[in-house]
Amino acid sequence: MDLTAVRTFVAVADAGQFQEAAAVLAVTQQAVSKRIAALERELGVRLFTRTPRGAELTVDGRTFLPPARELLLAEERARASVRSGRRPLRVDVVGSRLAPAALLRGFHEAHPEIALDVVTLFDVDSALTALRSGAVDASFRAVAMPGRPLPRGVEAARVYDEPVQLLTGPGHALADRDTVSPGELAGHRIWMPGIVEGTEWAAYYASLAAEFGLTIDSSGPNFSGAVQEAVAGSGTLATLVSERTRLVWPQGYDLRRIPLADPTPVYPHSLVWTAANPHPALAVLRAHLGDARPPRPAAGTWVPGWAESVRGVFRP
Repeated sequence: MDLTAVRTFVAVADAGQFQEAAAVLAVTQQAVSKRIAALERELGVRLFTRTPRGAELTVDGRTFLPPARELLLAEERARASVRSGRRPLRVDVVGSRLAPAALLRGFHEAHPEIALDVVTLFDVDSALTALRSGAVDASFRAVAMPGRPLPRGVEAARVYDEPVQLLTGPGHALADRDTVSPGELAGHRIWMPGIVEGTEWAAYYASLAAEFGLTIDSSGPNFSGAVQEAVAGSGTLATLVSERTRLVWPQGYDLRRIPLADPTPVYPHSLVWTAANPHPALAVLRAHLGDARPPRPAAGTWVPGWAESVRGVFRP
C-alpha cells in the first residue's frame, strides 16, 4: 500500500478539505485528488463524499481512518528504529569466546548507556558485505591479507595485538616449558581444524607457518572440545590458541597454555568501519578502544607483513 496516499488520506480527513490538505502537504490540490483516487481504487471503496463544506468521510472512510493512522505510526517507528542515535550500535565480534567479544564487553561496562547489538559473522568477506550494506556498524577483523585490499570507503585501525600461545597435553615434549619460541615448533604436529581456506585467520596462520617452518594440520571437522581431548591424550600433538580465547576442559586433561616468545606471534585485531557511517556511538567506540589499547612493544613480537600495512589511528 502506498503510504504517501495513506498520509494524504489522513491529511484530508483531518483538514476536511482537499485544498487545505494540499497546503499542509505542500502539494497541489490535483495531486491530492489523484492520490485519493488511486487509494480508493486499490481499496475498492469510496473514502470521501464531496459536499459544499468540503470532504466528508464515508462509512468506509471512517472505518479505514484508525488503521490508517496506525500504519503511519508504524512507519515512523520503523524509521526511528534505524535512525542514527536511535538504534543500537551493531558490532561483529567474530566469536563470543574470542578477544573482540572481551573488548566489546569492556566498552559496554564503560558506556552502559549505549545500546549494543552483538553479532558473529563468519569471515572478513561477510563482515565487509554487512558493513557496506549497513547491516553492521563495525567489525573486529584481521585485514589487508595479500590480494584483499579494503574496499573504497572502508577504514580500519589496529586496536589489539593478541599473543598466540601453544596448547599441549601433560605428556608433550614441550609441556613443562615456561616459554617456547616459534622456531622450536618446527617438526611438531600442530592440529588446527578450525582453519578455513580463504579466511583471514587462514591467511594469518599460513604466514606464521611460512615464517617459522611450522607444520599446521587443518584437516578434519572442528567438533567442540575435540581438539582439547586429542591434545590432552597425545605426547606429540599440540595446537595454537590466542591468549584471550576462553577455553574450558575437564580437570583431568591437565592441558598447558605456554606463551610463545622470541618473538611472540600476535594476532592483529583491527576495528573496521565505513567512513560514511553516521552512528554517533561509533565514534565513542573508537575513542574507547584508543584509550584502552595497550602500547605496542617496540620489539619482540611478530605479525605478518600484510598486517603492518594497517596503521593504528588511535595511537602511534
